[in-house]
Amino acid sequence: MPEGKKYQVINLSILKTGSLVKIYFMSTKEIAARLVELCKKGEFEAAQKQLYANDIISVEPYATPDFEKETKGLDAIIEKGKKWENMVESVNKMEVSEPVVASNSFACTMHMDVTMKDKQHWDMTELCTYSIKDGKIVVEQFFA
Repeated sequence: MPEGKKYQVINLSILKTGSLVKIYFMSTKEIAARLVELCKKGEFEAAQKQLYANDIISVEPYATPDFEKETKGLDAIIEKGKKWENMVESVNKMEVSEPVVASNSFACTMHMDVTMKDKQHWDMTELCTYSIKDGKIVVEQFFA
């Protein structure tokens, strides 16, 4: 690779047969399974780095004093995740459902029971939806 150039790793496989090269993106089903697998382990940042597009949009159910309703860009979403982690004292329970998959989107539920550093207790379930384009998640949206 030439020096000074940045390359983005995308979810694809290359199969060379003779002089023909075929490129395969991960399917929506594969992306959904990988996201659920990583989220069940609490590896949210790894999921974002592996599966999200650089220009992803994240939409929360509503704006709060701590978080905007909409966040744009992978770096901003990773920072939002770090901010959330810094607010949480302990995760008492974390459950992620198996995904329901369509051609270019999927959904799952995420149940979290957390104790915040300010001692508030949150027990919440969100419906999480994801839109896929070119082998990457381009929109995530959460519904309370």
